[in-house]
Amino acid sequence: MALPAFLGLALALASSLGCTPYFDPSTRTVRSEISAHGLDPDQVLVPFQLTPEMRSWVHGVVPDHLPPDQRAQALLEALVQLDGLNLQYKPDVTGTAAEVFETRQANCLAFTHLFIAMARAIGLNAYFLQVEDIETFAQEGDLVINAGHITAGTGPSTAPRVLDFSDRTDIVYRNVRKISDLRAIALFYSNRGAERIRRHDPEAALPWLETATRLDPHLADGWVNLGVVLRRLGDTEGAEAAYRRALEEDPHKAAAYHNLAALYRHIGREDLVQPLLEAADQAKNRNPFTYLRLGDINLMRGNLDAAERFYRRAAQLDPELAAAWAALGDWAARSGKERAARRWLHHAQRLDADDSRAAALARRLGEAGS
Repeated sequence: MALPAFLGLALALASSLGCTPYFDPSTRTVRSEISAHGLDPDQVLVPFQLTPEMRSWVHGVVPDHLPPDQRAQALLEALVQLDGLNLQYKPDVTGTAAEVFETRQANCLAFTHLFIAMARAIGLNAYFLQVEDIETFAQEGDLVINAGHITAGTGPSTAPRVLDFSDRTDIVYRNVRKISDLRAIALFYSNRGAERIRRHDPEAALPWLETATRLDPHLADGWVNLGVVLRRLGDTEGAEAAYRRALEEDPHKAAAYHNLAALYRHIGREDLVQPLLEAADQAKNRNPFTYLRLGDINLMRGNLDAAERFYRRAAQLDPELAAAWAALGDWAARSGKERAARRWLHHAQRLDADDSRAAALARRLGEAGS
């Protein structure tokens, strides 16, 4: 799928960033920071570096005489239009800027690597932004992999113009925060590790996530994903420590609560499970899988009203999550509401014909062959 046309740069709210001065470190500065974290800079992949070919290309497509805003717009158009790079969206691969330029494929973070590298090459004040109110979750067995949303900003950091990945010109990002280049590198390593988790290759994921947490020990997402890998590799003590470190860095990190609860369930400490999930419920939680598990616990205990509330919250957080609708169907079936149960079952099946909860509900309702 092609990236949507970028019709403009959205102006973010200045109040969301404060007055932090612009930080544009040279390669030497980044290497120095990497060394300060006990890593060899020559062994760390910096994802927003340009090759000579890329530098030549960007100077050829963006006129030097344009004012900064117009140069930023010209760069965006050159990257996505048919007569430019014509980049294609590929969600599961976090590439470096050079890889994106070579393959013409990018997810949001990879696109940001390329844009920032090229924007800086043409003299723009470009930097990484974390969108705090956008967060994605993926389930790996009973565990949750966590990822935030990263984009790029240009201009003054007190009132940045933010990369707009839609065809709307009225978007205002309400909760964005400028992050350092070093954190952006750590997020790249964390994403690469998460991709290998999803490919069921924890051994390959481990070095990426160990590097992520060494580059930025305050990156809660990195600790969450490292905990997932350690759990998959059988190191329950290491996994517990990683989840608890994630919560030290971000007490609102719902995925850490969820995964820690799953770990305690795995080792037979059921007494610790519900308190953790309830803590996640109080932690500005946008993770639908936490609410599914809370619904399951209450359904098992016969608390039908609470189960319904949690399942509806899961469906509200992710309307495309088939498991949430199948869970509502299960609740309805147990509540004697067979018509509603079948309606939600069919909705879940339309979203994901292979969903395991939907399959179990179909068997319960005598629709196993549907």
